[in-house]
Amino acid sequence: MRPIGRIVAVAAAGTMALGLAACSTSTDTSKPAEEAASGTTATTEEAAEESTDVPKGDGTKTIYLVSKGFQHRFWQAVKEGAEQAGEEFNYKVEFVGPDDETKVTQQLDQLTAALDTKPAAIGLAALDTGAASSILDQIKAAEIPLVAFDSGVDSDLPLTTVSTDNYAAAEEAAKHMIELLKDKTGSVGLICHDATSQTGKQRCQGFKDYFSKNAPEGLKLLDEQIAGEVGKAADTSKAIIQANSDIVGMYGSNEAAATGAIQGANESGKTLTVVGFDSGKTQIAAIKDGSQAGAVTQAPKLMGYKTVTAAIQAINGIALPKTIDSGFYWYDKSNIEDPTIAPNLYE
Repeated sequence: MRPIGRIVAVAAAGTMALGLAACSTSTDTSKPAEEAASGTTATTEEAAEESTDVPKGDGTKTIYLVSKGFQHRFWQAVKEGAEQAGEEFNYKVEFVGPDDETKVTQQLDQLTAALDTKPAAIGLAALDTGAASSILDQIKAAEIPLVAFDSGVDSDLPLTTVSTDNYAAAEEAAKHMIELLKDKTGSVGLICHDATSQTGKQRCQGFKDYFSKNAPEGLKLLDEQIAGEVGKAADTSKAIIQANSDIVGMYGSNEAAATGAIQGANESGKTLTVVGFDSGKTQIAAIKDGSQAGAVTQAPKLMGYKTVTAAIQAINGIALPKTIDSGFYWYDKSNIEDPTIAPNLYE
């Protein structure tokens, strides 16, 4: 097995491992235990970089995380990382989420319940920031530090947002596409899952920018096509293949787009180098059987871990940067079963 290598987190933050034994956060043993457990309120000063100072607690304080979901493997991996950080730094961690990502009212009830327990800090992956505004006001009035994770909260209240750098992750996908197409010439298709959300735009633009700057002259990137549903992405993939006889590769910017790219290639009988984003049952199976070259996945376990360490820093008055990159991984047939990668792949 080749070295895992392609693992990216916050710049200059150190080594990242989803086993997290070598995570970049660390305990500042020079700080007295009584000071670390003093529960000072979070500073409003914004740090330029992520601090590695994560003071250990005394085991009495609780950090409450309210996610967008609970059953999906992605959120279970976030939960595992959060609980690992809580155990490592001696904080209690409560992790809840609605049954699925359409249950806004259920999430609001869970956020209210979290607030009622008067935790030391709250982490929130909001389904609907507008609907949560009154509860956010109550959190602010209670002076409870709030950390956003997975996606931003449309409010000035979160002290930081822990999320994937989608632009950099898309660049990584483009880098592998170029490497995989070494010595080949032809066109590369691009299926982006949407053109309006920040995530959608970053996952498309990062791939385009890296490819245009680094691809050899013989490879041509086609204009992006938008398709966020598997069936539409499959039809789009087939249309791209039919219109470009020289096509050699295809990129899908999320699970649905990549799944559709694979399906379209299979139905067209065209052998392509397919690179995707996220995971999902179809992509995982395709990578294992060799019909997909590989994909970039988010690092949900590290996302949970960093959300808790950021909350601990906020509790102790340590300034936080506006955003914290929770990292991502490139995975393919050679490392898909590796214990560092596997916990972050979700069906």
